[in-house]
Amino acid sequence: MRKIGINEILFFLTLLCTAIGLAIVVAKLLYKALPEGDFRGISITLIFLFFIYFFAIIIYRVFLYFMPLQIGEIGENTSEEFSYHVYLLFYLILFYPLMRSGVIPVPLMRLIYLSLGASLGRNTYSSGIILDPPLVTIGADSIIGQYALLVPHVIEGKKLAHYPIYIGNNVTIGAHAVILAGVTIGDNAIVATGAIVPKNSKIGSNEVWGGVPARRLHIE
Repeated sequence: MRKIGINEILFFLTLLCTAIGLAIVVAKLLYKALPEGDFRGISITLIFLFFIYFFAIIIYRVFLYFMPLQIGEIGENTSEEFSYHVYLLFYLILFYPLMRSGVIPVPLMRLIYLSLGASLGRNTYSSGIILDPPLVTIGADSIIGQYALLVPHVIEGKKLAHYPIYIGNNVTIGAHAVILAGVTIGDNAIVATGAIVPKNSKIGSNEVWGGVPARRLHIE
C-alpha cells in the first residue's frame, strides 16, 4: 500500500476547511432565524453538520471533475496518484463512515451514492457498500444486498489500479457478496449470498453465480 504524502494531506485539509468555513457561515445566518428554546443548540449543530457534508460533496465533485480517477494502473509519484490520494482522504474521513454506520435509511443512501458519482438506474438501491462510486454503474430495478461490497480498485502491495464495475438491470447481489474490480454482470443475473466474484469476471444475463471464488451455478 502506498503512503499518502504531506502535499495530498495539506491539499485535502484546505478543501475540508473550505467546506467547514462555508458551513459555519450558513449556520450563523440560520441561527438567528431559529426559535429560541432547548432544541436551538441541537438544531444548529445538525444544520452545521449537514452543510459540512453538503459543501464537502460539492467540492469533492468539482475536484474529481478537474482531476478524475484514472482507469487502469496508476503510476507512483504521478498526478493521477495525487488525485487518488486526495480522493481517498475524502472517502475515508467523510464518506466511508456514513456507509459503514448502517443507520442511514437505504433510500437516503441511494441519494448519497448518486451525489458521490455512482450511476444508479431507476428503482435501484444498495444496502451494501459501494466503494469508488464514480467507477460503478448499475442499471434499473437492481438490489445490492446487506453488507455486500463492490470494489472497483485493486491494491496489491505497491500496485494500484481502477477497473469499473458494470451491473445490468434487474440484478440481485446477495448479502455479504463481494464484487471485485472489472466485473461485468448482465441483466437478470443473480450473485448468491456470500459469493466472491473474482476480478474481471463476466457474468452473463440470467446466470446465477455463487461460491468462493464464485462460478456459474447450473440451476435445475
